[in-house]
Amino acid sequence: MKALEGIKILDFTHVQSGPTCTQLLAWFGADVIKVERPGVGDATRGQLRDIPDVDSLYFTMLNHNKRSIELNGKEETGKTVLERLVKTCDVLVENFAPGALDRMGFSWERIQELNPRMIMASIKGFGPGPYADCKVYENVAQCAGGAASTTGFVGELPTVTGAQIGDSGTGLHLAFGIVTALFQREKSGKGQRVTAAMQDGVLNLCRVKLRDQQRIERGPLTEYSQYGEDIPFGEAVPRAGNDSGGGQPGRILKCKGWETDPDSYTYFITQAAAWKNICDVIGKPEWKDDPDFATPKARLPRLNEMFGAIEDWTVTKTKFEVMEICNPLNIPVGPILSMKEIAAEQSLRDTGTVVEVDHPTRGKYLSVGNPVKLSDSPSEVLRSPLLGEHTDEILSDVLNYSDEEIKEIHASGAVGK
Repeated sequence: MKALEGIKILDFTHVQSGPTCTQLLAWFGADVIKVERPGVGDATRGQLRDIPDVDSLYFTMLNHNKRSIELNGKEETGKTVLERLVKTCDVLVENFAPGALDRMGFSWERIQELNPRMIMASIKGFGPGPYADCKVYENVAQCAGGAASTTGFVGELPTVTGAQIGDSGTGLHLAFGIVTALFQREKSGKGQRVTAAMQDGVLNLCRVKLRDQQRIERGPLTEYSQYGEDIPFGEAVPRAGNDSGGGQPGRILKCKGWETDPDSYTYFITQAAAWKNICDVIGKPEWKDDPDFATPKARLPRLNEMFGAIEDWTVTKTKFEVMEICNPLNIPVGPILSMKEIAAEQSLRDTGTVVEVDHPTRGKYLSVGNPVKLSDSPSEVLRSPLLGEHTDEILSDVLNYSDEEIKEIHASGAVGK
């Protein structure tokens, strides 16, 4: 039995943040019913297409394990079907613009009337406050949540990260909130609202920078590279390049082949407990007792010299050789893996972190799998649905409409062909 088997999710989400949430729930066994506009569907079906007239990878990789129903919620018969879905399902998830669901006639108050056990989960750009009605996209969330101002190098432009911490990150937060609300419903018998703002989600992932904002008010951040370079600190947390956020100095260093391979680098952390081993590995045994390098505090003003010497060694090794040498000595390092290397990594296939999926019109493609593994709840990745593929199935099996009633619903134009 899967962990969320028997839970029905009414999925009003689109693009990335909401679909990330509902896909995760589907991977754990929830029956996710994706409601899409007839003839159009989720906008990402047609975005960034690499094959003409085929659902894009943008859509397929965010909508695995779901069922699709084409439904016009603005048409009266369509509204009746939606009301029946609300009464039948356990959770409604949406990431519409603020107020959109209310305008459809499905305010939180109305949903409670239809189904007091319903959990209504929403992703918005901002929480209550001056920006509550603003639209937010991935990079906007990274900027408003504090990530961009602290990413990049001192004196250079703020930078967003390639990780989708605004969209997918908030979707993961919302999934956690939904499961928590379901657990509480087992005790209370009542549904409740669950909200996750993208700004809040990004800030939650940037908590170490909020930590540093409070520290900087009491003095310089000594583990930051600019401290050793005598660059004054301002009033806000600066961009820290590739410094470690954990207080242990760390940097990305060149490895053998860096001149032609843009990913021939390693991340190297000079953890205090491994310092003597680091000195031996890089050919600097005298640094173990040198008062300028023997202690973490002594090394802070000399980070450039220290990492320069370490890089003189790493540049003679491939990023994988660095890992093979350092890991047995408890020296924390990690190769910079390209997406090509990750896609080809067999161990990720073996654990289901990367999966190959077969699609009826696209053919085989790679996707991410469930990042969370449960020992007693299998998780498989099934292909995304074609637009409206399960319309009649949902009307019949989930909502118990008769064949004659389904014909009438089709005739009304409330559902797709």
